[in-house]
Parts: sequence; structure tokens; C-alpha cells
Amino acid sequence: MKKKNESGNIKMIDVTEKDSSLRKARAHARIILNKETYDKIISGQIVKGDVFAAAKVAGIMSAKKTGETIPLCHPLNLTYVDLQFFPKEEQSSIEIESDVTVVGKTGAEMESLVAVSIAALTIYDMCKAYDNNIEIDQVFLIEKSGGKSGRFIRKNYTP
Repeated sequence: MKKKNESGNIKMIDVTEKDSSLRKARAHARIILNKETYDKIISGQIVKGDVFAAAKVAGIMSAKKTGETIPLCHPLNLTYVDLQFFPKEEQSSIEIESDVTVVGKTGAEMESLVAVSIAALTIYDMCKAYDNNIEIDQVFLIEKSGGKSGRFIRKNYTP
């Protein structure tokens, strides 16, 4: 990798010479709600509709547009995106995980992170009328594979 240029200008990394390979990434986010809002989500009583369906579609759509929203990300032709939601009643929270796959010259970490972030923000948007103290936290990469750097697995992570 080249060093930062002297003028401090930003630039997209040139991946022209890199080989395409199968690359996968999984990411995580958590959204914390008050008990009443959490219960409304679980029982399907949010006026705007099915929170999980909307958040899943938003996460998938945003993963596909990561290269358009993060300035130095390469546009990728994703081959798979999925999101899963894990309600945690005792914490009134929902954990979100994304799986993203691509065959390409650069990894899908950013797409996976964007997917869980936008899914969490979609839940926030659908529930903000009920709860002004919603928190989004714990956005991180769970694992990735493929490419020159190989495999990464977050230590001490249990869903």
C-alpha cells in the first residue's frame, strides 16, 4: 500500500492488479429501546408497520449502495446480502447481524457494516414516536474472509 501523498489529498485505492476472490463479511449492531417500545415491535404494534421487514430491506438496499455513500469505497457487485434480528427481551434490545458476499478485488466489510447500521437506523425511525431514548451501539465487524489479508474472526463474540 502506498503512503499518504504529501499534499494530504484523499484517493481511492487502486485495486486494478488485485485478483478477484470470494470474500465474505459479517457485522453486528445493537439497538436498545424502552420496554414498551420493544414490546410493541415484538407484538407487531408499530404504526409504521413490520419493523423487521422494513429494516431488512433497508439494510440490503444500503449494502448495495455503500460505494455511493462512503466516498472511498469501491462499488461492488454483491452476490448475497442477508440480515438477521435477535430480540433480547431482558435488555429490551435487538441485535442485528448481516452477511455479505462478493466475488471481487476488495472485501465486503464496509457493506456489511453499512447494512447493520442502516437497519438499526430504520428501526430507530420506525420507533422514534414511542421512545426518545433509543440507542444504537456495538457496531463492529464479526468476521471476514477472502483476499490477501485472509480471515479475521472477532475474539470473544457470542451472538
